[in-house]
Amino acid sequence: MSSLLIFGPGYTASIIGARLRERGWQVAAITRDRIDDAAVEIASVTHILSSVPPTDSTDPVLDRYFDRLAVAPARWIGYLSSTGVYGDAGGAWVDEAAPIGHGRRSARTAADARWLSLPQARAFRLPGIYGPGRSPLERVREGKAHRIDLPGQLFSRIHVDDIAAAVIASMERGPPGAYNIGDDMPTSQNSVIEYACDLLGIAPPPLQSLDDAALSPAARAFYSENRRVANGKAKRLLGWQPLYPDYRAGLRALSAITSPASVNNPPQAASTLQR
Repeated sequence: MSSLLIFGPGYTASIIGARLRERGWQVAAITRDRIDDAAVEIASVTHILSSVPPTDSTDPVLDRYFDRLAVAPARWIGYLSSTGVYGDAGGAWVDEAAPIGHGRRSARTAADARWLSLPQARAFRLPGIYGPGRSPLERVREGKAHRIDLPGQLFSRIHVDDIAAAVIASMERGPPGAYNIGDDMPTSQNSVIEYACDLLGIAPPPLQSLDDAALSPAARAFYSENRRVANGKAKRLLGWQPLYPDYRAGLRALSAITSPASVNNPPQAASTLQR
């Protein structure tokens, strides 16, 4: 029987685990406070996935288990990384051949490279993640959405179900290496917020400067980089296609899940999300 060990069962990794349980897999999860207790699982599972981000410029999973992972019998190792490793590209397209290490996430870049040095390892470079309970729809409803006056600023994003599909596809085909997992339509954050407002029938928030928006340092840093992430490698080598190829499709499906009409008559996109 196939078995998966997850380091850091957060939002995305938990959904991946749930999809595999539905397929009959055995799935074990190690939380951050139990990292030191995973030696037995590493030596016995067929697949290993880490979603633990680096802290203090180091990766706690690799620091504890790099040597064990290098000789583990697992036939597949995965790491949920970030497209932040590419840094600012001035709005240009970046693929997996683009240089890394020039952005604000130096610790993430180092972890990405170190995971990829392991046999059978795949690093999934992810842009902004959204999905059920964690999307622009919630931010708009809660009054936390912003529109920032930065013309030409572009970002990529990805629905969590499409991440799960790509990761699972890589367990079945495709070589080790880095994979960008993003949708087909990088766009401005303003466009996403405006569409979410349209779906909810809410007026969009006012356009503000970065200074006037009084964003947190982390949120402000989000706007310091500008790039579009190419996903062609994952499509070619993994046979993957995003179910939600743009933010409009993803937000429509999420809106349908939470609409009153969806309770008795869910649309196809919503039912797909719930599988």
